[in-house]
Amino acid sequence: MTDTPPDRLSTDPRSPFHDAALLERGVGVRFKGVEKTNVEEYCVSEGWVRLAAGNAKDRFGNPMTVKLKGPVEPYFRAPESASEPAPEAPTAE
Repeated sequence: MTDTPPDRLSTDPRSPFHDAALLERGVGVRFKGVEKTNVEEYCVSEGWVRLAAGNAKDRFGNPMTVKLKGPVEPYFRAPESASEPAPEAPTAE
């Protein structure tokens, strides 16, 4: 696999830009320098993200989204086990 995320990615399985393998690997998105956790879809070349608007759903049960424009920086998240060593248990003496 490559070390750079794709130009466009979606979490919706019906989208042609959905890639389950990449989503399982863990993709983070920084939008305007702030990490966003509610990104439904992004496009780097066009400079936009689609964010979930609260808990609102449309009539088909999909999350309502808001499209915002600005600089988008996707990245792969480090695996949890590699980013931090496991804390050692205190020894009883």
